[in-house]
Amino acid sequence: MRTSDWQPVLALLVLVVAAVVLLHALAIAVRAVREPLHTGPFSGGLEPQEHALSRFHVRWYPVTMVFLAFDMEMLFMYPWTKVVSAVGTTAVVEMFLFLGILLAGVGYAWREGAFRWS
Repeated sequence: MRTSDWQPVLALLVLVVAAVVLLHALAIAVRAVREPLHTGPFSGGLEPQEHALSRFHVRWYPVTMVFLAFDMEMLFMYPWTKVVSAVGTTAVVEMFLFLGILLAGVGYAWREGAFRWS
């Protein structure tokens, strides 16, 4: 194998390494000084009790799933309002069937205690 076969590969490798070094040097040159951000209370005026990126309690997840179910319901209901007059009774029956399935899901979540806080 001749060295002339590897010249494009080596040129590309040198170009990539040079670009990485240049970008790293540029990032060092323009970076801001990292100092801790000291801010006061916000929203309610009280000092925060925990960090803003702390984990949520596990009891919030079922409530989130129920919220997402109703969010998806609204996502399907907006286009439905545009076609209900053209489709007629079939569209109304299908929407009430869809709402019934969602209501059954809420009943199941209620029975399983997704809305209980204690």
